[in-house]
Amino acid sequence: MRKLSLPVRLALLVAGTTLPLIIFAVGIVFNNYEQDRRDAKQRVVETVRSIRLVLDAEMQRMTGGLQVLSLTNALRDRDFEGFRRIAAGFLEQYGKDGVVLVADREGRQVFSSITADTANLPPRNNRAIVDKVFATGSPQYSNLFFGAVKQQLIVTVEVPVVRDGEVLYDISFSPPAEIFQAIIEKQRPSQDWTISIFDGDGVNFARVPNPQETVGKRASPTLHDAMSRAPEATLQTVSREGVPLITSYARSSLTGWTVAAGIAESSLVGPLWRNLAITSLIGGILLLIGLAFAVRMATVIARGEMLHDLLIEELNHRVKNTLAILQSIATQTFRSASRTEREKFEGRLGALAQAHNLLSQDKWQSSELRDVIGRVVQPYLFNTPERLRMSGPDVPLSPRLSVVLSMILHEIATNAAKYGALSNDTGKVELDWEVITEDVKPQLRLIWTESGGPHVTKPEQRGFGSRLIERSARDQLGGEATVEFLPHGVVYTVTCTLEDVS
Repeated sequence: MRKLSLPVRLALLVAGTTLPLIIFAVGIVFNNYEQDRRDAKQRVVETVRSIRLVLDAEMQRMTGGLQVLSLTNALRDRDFEGFRRIAAGFLEQYGKDGVVLVADREGRQVFSSITADTANLPPRNNRAIVDKVFATGSPQYSNLFFGAVKQQLIVTVEVPVVRDGEVLYDISFSPPAEIFQAIIEKQRPSQDWTISIFDGDGVNFARVPNPQETVGKRASPTLHDAMSRAPEATLQTVSREGVPLITSYARSSLTGWTVAAGIAESSLVGPLWRNLAITSLIGGILLLIGLAFAVRMATVIARGEMLHDLLIEELNHRVKNTLAILQSIATQTFRSASRTEREKFEGRLGALAQAHNLLSQDKWQSSELRDVIGRVVQPYLFNTPERLRMSGPDVPLSPRLSVVLSMILHEIATNAAKYGALSNDTGKVELDWEVITEDVKPQLRLIWTESGGPHVTKPEQRGFGSRLIERSARDQLGGEATVEFLPHGVVYTVTCTLEDVS
């Protein structure tokens, strides 16, 4: 088989590394799209439930007001002029388009808030809801119908007037349509949403957008069929404007009305195609740059092949000399040192390197003291975070204080994991702190208290960790660090001056 040329091999290498990254990026875009769809469905469900709760609360408020009207003496004594003054106070909170009617068992109107001429009032044209009020003796909520008084489509709240256990009248209130319209407009998250309120028959009586063209019309067949089968569900529908939607609905157990809301599919698909286009464009540019670089490198490598052997020999020679120098330095440095001392030195260097790796992640960012503590001690707690109890106010730390305190806490936690409360399964640590404002600059006092660990005795010699803690607190924090070796557990106290992080 013919061997591929160097430019071709480099081009395949670039393609083999770049194309998987592009495919991976496309996969991430699709995964984000699916996550956005799941989040959108959850937002739709939550929005629908929120609107239903707001709607129920408003209807309960209306019902409560009507029930108060039903208990007035004026209505009991058939003093309708006196009742008119009372009803006016109820209507003031709903505006001029609200109407209160009172009808008897035969549906005859005996009171209307819009006229005092009760003799010429027409009978109620929604006798079914009136009969239901007299039959059940409980509040009722109508479907959408054409009101004889308002001469427009309305819904009503019906409350019985009960005296001595008998229903005497039916008080009906037809609220302004703007109330329902305002509820859904305030709850609408964005222009990509379609929100509707349907009556018990699935007829729309409030909607955004285009309420004028859709009020009085039945829900789309797909949505209407789903509403007839379950009180709550999420599905895909198409709005009357022809917009595909992710729709959720929820029926109110109080009124029997249904709130439906949908977010446009285009609001999710649009970003998907935009992200795919951006990903493909960037990936294509990177691929072309990589191929051009591969061709260029192949040319440079081809020109330098004549020097290849000479460079290899020179490199080998220099490496041998460097290794010899390093060996000489190590021999001279540790000639008088014992093996134990060398191991201590190497161990401390390793510990310092690990501490630096831990701190370098956030060393240029200010952070909260609670976050610094949590990040440092988390590796020592494994799956038992209850072994550490933290108590103290929120304390913002400057980047410098975050770094130094992280190192001090790292040393304290390491000692606890080796010899103290975190070295067994029963030990616990209480970490309390407070801000002292008695001086010109506020001081932070942090107390680490261990309990439940092995019995504590004061060591005969101070270790490197203890000296590191004390020197860091004194030299870098302008404070001090003390340690008490109590029998039940070690207590560390660290104080430092806080710096302004504004």
